[in-house]
Amino acid sequence: MIDTQKLLIDLDNLTDGEKEEMIKLGILSDTNRLKAYKYPEVHLDRPPIEKFAVHAPSVINEAYDYKKPSSFSRALRLDFGEYKVLLISGTASVNEEGKPEHIGDFKAQQWRTYRNITNLLKAEEMTWHDVVRTTNYLRDIERDYTEFNKIRTSFYQWLGLDPLPASTGIQARLCWETLLVEIEAIAISKSN
Repeated sequence: MIDTQKLLIDLDNLTDGEKEEMIKLGILSDTNRLKAYKYPEVHLDRPPIEKFAVHAPSVINEAYDYKKPSSFSRALRLDFGEYKVLLISGTASVNEEGKPEHIGDFKAQQWRTYRNITNLLKAEEMTWHDVVRTTNYLRDIERDYTEFNKIRTSFYQWLGLDPLPASTGIQARLCWETLLVEIEAIAISKSN
């Protein structure tokens, strides 16, 4: 039996479009009842790749601990034989209690974001030297990019990164109005 208390949607107040799509996804029956999830047969012979959630609770909370839960892992580690890949979700200036840090201070937010990512890397015995790509989201790229790039360049020079990670900068409306910068990263290293 499915525990409808854990769902964050009101099954009694779905739009017609929601009902249609949820029926086509196999979530609802034609009578608006939740259906049990059926594990795909394709995975009986070929299990999905193992994924391991990565945590750094000393500096950043888990997304599902927010008052309004959010469904993502801070980072996932994927193992490929002698290599491991770390996929770090968009990370911002959020503390271990799930609260924003340094509201209104772009530079401090960027440094806190780097600290959070550094600790997620450390949780998997990785460093910025293992980072191969970053995607950088700025709430106001025209206003903040010069400062962003100064801080990034300074941080990378301090770390002695060479070559530098591949990178993209994007102006985006971030999930909270208080956040001014968010960074996601991909790191690859040999397994121990």
